[in-house]
Amino acid sequence: MKKFKNLLIPAAVLIFLVFSFSANAQTVKVTGTWDFTVETTAGSGTPVFILKQEADNSINGTYKGQLGEAVVKGSLKGNEIKLEFTVNSMTVEYNGTVDGNNMKGKVKLADVAEGTFTAKRRESSG
Repeated sequence: MKKFKNLLIPAAVLIFLVFSFSANAQTVKVTGTWDFTVETTAGSGTPVFILKQEADNSINGTYKGQLGEAVVKGSLKGNEIKLEFTVNSMTVEYNGTVDGNNMKGKVKLADVAEGTFTAKRRESSG
């Protein structure tokens, strides 16, 4: 019986740790309207992205900003996000991280400019 008690406590601790890590590894959600602030070597801007996250963590959406309007494609792996669109024959890439209702990272406008971005998801109005 003593051996059983000696195993019970480590087993309980292990189960607790597994559930704790599972709770912390919740899926990141990016669906919504995001207000970006972008600073690049070619200037700054405040585009709006409307994103929809699919079950496989692919992302579809739209970009509207200083470069015009474009269809956005992307992906999410853990909290790492990649967004890409083409406007005026120029491919624009955003690579960053998501933390709740916030994003931050780097942006590359083809070979024209590079910079950084931050973004905040708008609160739902419904």
